[in-house]
Amino acid sequence: MSAEDILFEAEMTMEKSVDYMIHEFSGVRTGKASPALVENVDVEAYGSSMKLKQLALITTPETRLLVVQPFDAATVKDIEKALKESKIGITPQVDGKIIRLPVPELSEERRKDLVKSLRQMAEEARVRVRGNRRTAIDDAKKLQKSGELTEDGLRDLEGDVQKLTDKFVKSVDDHLERKEAEIMKV
Repeated sequence: MSAEDILFEAEMTMEKSVDYMIHEFSGVRTGKASPALVENVDVEAYGSSMKLKQLALITTPETRLLVVQPFDAATVKDIEKALKESKIGITPQVDGKIIRLPVPELSEERRKDLVKSLRQMAEEARVRVRGNRRTAIDDAKKLQKSGELTEDGLRDLEGDVQKLTDKFVKSVDDHLERKEAEIMKV
């Protein structure tokens, strides 16, 4: 493993940490209908657990309405049950082979709770990024011990890893700020 490999690996793992947080953010309700709110709900169908997006077409015909159209009408009851048991806080309305999910306005208190959970997700992402930094620096120190890296090389590599860390922590903060603004906007 070379210094470039360590930097590349650190960048890739930090990017994955941020991407995971962005994916988690997409599941947080903003008062606008988005298929991301429900697409990963687990549904017990055909004797196994499947994601809703594998069982149905999810559309947003209006800004406050999600429509779930199961590919197989036999799964309507299973999907309805999964949506009721999920933590999205929207009551499904079954209309024949279609399930409607009207997205209600968010109360001020609910918005503040959502912002709190967003901040928690962002902090977890920052911790993952810093953990990636620690791993990269440990790998660099092993390289230096084995004689493949000079002390100056180690210092330079640590500086580069820190720059990457700062870049990804800033990315986490920027995404958090945008999502908070989206949620707090009435």
